[in-house]
Amino acid sequence: MTKAIKLLTALPPPQRQRLMTLAREVSFPEDARIFEAGGTADRFWVIRSGAVSLDQQVNSLQRATVASLGAGDLLGWSWLFPPYTWDFGAQAFSPVRAYEFDAAAVLRLCEEDPQLGLVLVRNVAEVLAHRLEMTRGKLMEQYTLHRRGAL
Repeated sequence: MTKAIKLLTALPPPQRQRLMTLAREVSFPEDARIFEAGGTADRFWVIRSGAVSLDQQVNSLQRATVASLGAGDLLGWSWLFPPYTWDFGAQAFSPVRAYEFDAAAVLRLCEEDPQLGLVLVRNVAEVLAHRLEMTRGKLMEQYTLHRRGAL
């Protein structure tokens, strides 16, 4: 299983410092919707404190939590890939403080500094690989429970 990485601490100090010049401190109250699936993905966050749940709309009344994120975790990766729309929704599970990054500004910085771009993309890819493994594990657990008749 891949190890969970924290985006900012995984970046080498020079690249982290350059990226942090674009950071803006934001906060979200408990239960705030941060974004909705299908919305425009034009920013991302690194959570400083609090908890965020990523969810998928199951039907008109129900959302299923697909991941829980906390301090140091990357919130949002859809800004990096066309069509630049959120694949999931996100909601603050508790009061959240985060660094917010404007995607267009980060992408411009990556064009100016290809080393930063490469390191950033590799780290985001590691985050995605870890989350895919975690999701696969949850699906297998649900499948096993369903097969046993526990659901």
